[in-house]
Amino acid sequence: MDQPDIVIEADGLTRYFGEFLAVDHVSFSIQAGEVVGYLGPNGSGKTTTIRMLLGLLRPNEGKAQVLGYDIVRQSELLRTRVGYMSQRFALYHDLTVGENLAFYAGVYGIRDRARVEEVLDLVELRAAEGQRVSELSTGWRQRLALGTAIVHKPRLLFLDEPTSGVDPRARRAFWDLIYSLVERGVTAMVTTHYMDEAEYCGRVGIMRNGRLLAMDTPSNLKAHALPGLAWDVMLEQSGIETVSSTEESPILHVLNALQHCPCVLRAGLVSDNLRAITPFDIHDVETFQSSLREAGIQGVRVERVEPTLEDVFLALAI
Repeated sequence: MDQPDIVIEADGLTRYFGEFLAVDHVSFSIQAGEVVGYLGPNGSGKTTTIRMLLGLLRPNEGKAQVLGYDIVRQSELLRTRVGYMSQRFALYHDLTVGENLAFYAGVYGIRDRARVEEVLDLVELRAAEGQRVSELSTGWRQRLALGTAIVHKPRLLFLDEPTSGVDPRARRAFWDLIYSLVERGVTAMVTTHYMDEAEYCGRVGIMRNGRLLAMDTPSNLKAHALPGLAWDVMLEQSGIETVSSTEESPILHVLNALQHCPCVLRAGLVSDNLRAITPFDIHDVETFQSSLREAGIQGVRVERVEPTLEDVFLALAI
């Protein structure tokens, strides 16, 4: 079967667990060669969507084709042609790195030792080939789990929160691995709850409470999904009049004031600063600063900033 231009076509996928609606009529398509992030908090329906696309869960409603195969009628054929890295790495801790790869190669009917050698080099685990999995760091186990998912040369990869629990440097290195695979013709769908990771994706789907709220490029989401402009609001070093008579910390007091300010659509904490979203007509520093003073908020300075995907997520989800 020739590889289609559309590798995933989901139409109204819906899944209940008892009376709980886990995935609510989700529809999207993914083209060959894309890296698509599926972004959302734990429990938003990301993993359930992946498991339906793999044919591991039958949808209550809707349909989907993956690599041209029907996820219900042709699930066995489908699973031999995709790679899946689950949230819990299915590795054998008493076996070595090389033995794990050889085992999974055998599961897929691959007897050529050269393929195992190739994967060891690809995921940069040659030096650890003889180490037991129990001795590996989380980041290296993650690389091995990816290796077992690609040993049979799948055209499509499902990676379910593959970087959960590892440090930022290891996460960056893992994304470099993903893109090295994409350069070889693989398509990837990656679930994550890390907002910064979603920036690595060509397109991002945002999930919340089982619903797909939006799917587009990060730049388009930031340009069109927000109801206004993004600002950093920073407390000045010299005191703030609005907080001098309260025991509440200055930043939390100003946050509360921003959340009740008529000129602010949404406010929240971002790192050490406050982030505010204002209507588009408040587009310069002087206008925003004046509006804040009118609301009794003083001792702060403001700066227009590029919105983040976290801003987009909060704007869509709340």
